[in-house]
Amino acid sequence: MNIVFMGTPEFAVPCLRALVESGETVSAVFSQPDKPKGRGYKLVPTPVKEYALSRGIAVYQPDSLKKGEQAEEAVRVLRDIAPDLIVVVAYGKLLPREVLDIPKHFCINIHASLLPKYRGAGPIQWSILKGEKETGVTSMVLAEGMDTGDMLLKSSVRIGENETADELHDRLSELGAGLLLDTVKAVYEGNVKPLPQNEDEATYAPMLTKDMCPIDFSKSAREVHCQIRGLSSWPCATTVIGGKRLKIYRSELDGVRHEGEPGEVCDKERFTMICGDGFGITFTEVQAEGGKRMKTADFLRGNRLFG
Repeated sequence: MNIVFMGTPEFAVPCLRALVESGETVSAVFSQPDKPKGRGYKLVPTPVKEYALSRGIAVYQPDSLKKGEQAEEAVRVLRDIAPDLIVVVAYGKLLPREVLDIPKHFCINIHASLLPKYRGAGPIQWSILKGEKETGVTSMVLAEGMDTGDMLLKSSVRIGENETADELHDRLSELGAGLLLDTVKAVYEGNVKPLPQNEDEATYAPMLTKDMCPIDFSKSAREVHCQIRGLSSWPCATTVIGGKRLKIYRSELDGVRHEGEPGEVCDKERFTMICGDGFGITFTEVQAEGGKRMKTADFLRGNRLFG
């Protein structure tokens, strides 16, 4: 099939790679504009752009698809290509009706949740923050709303007890690539029937903010554990111990009820804190302000945190 791919971050690369390696014709790639990074503010290409250029695929990076000269040029390019499908994976821009109506079949999106749950920018993180045991990816027909289009196919996975958002991100990225190929095949064969989402079951996954970082030890150990896993590695859960601000990247539930108040250290050797339900949360990977990220055992050997 003649396909235009739209995506930006690392999450989208396996989907683009899967299309290319399966023999589909990817006529063009659209990605967000390059952004300055590092001390020198050097413009850095997006991961999707990097891969596309490595495979000789034309890349377009309009600031907008809705208005302005760049949007008009983008629409002209898309109409000239006349794609059978437009595939959108974490592109970062909403597509206007003018673009949605261009492909012969659909504009397909791969979304990292089991829709209609966790629509929005942070589905992977919020599935962990909310303590979900299962998540997955959904292919859907893009509509003008935020992740509101009809669903096509789904694939689910279990979330590990100590799995972080970064780890789940990588798994869902590869799962999404497989689901995309299944969806493209089903569309080509005419074996897919769009299914409307149940609005009564819809939930929203907004962007993360740094206001979410401080740990509230009055919450249950499981809630704190989900916060640490969901915010790793950005914006990262934080706490203050002995006057020092720490970022907490990883943790484990100790499953033991302790005597003491929430926020107290109950095991200095393992760095276990008491939570609101009396159970402990053990920090396993931390970073002191101005220091390096490291395993807790290594951190404690070099820091007199508890006097």
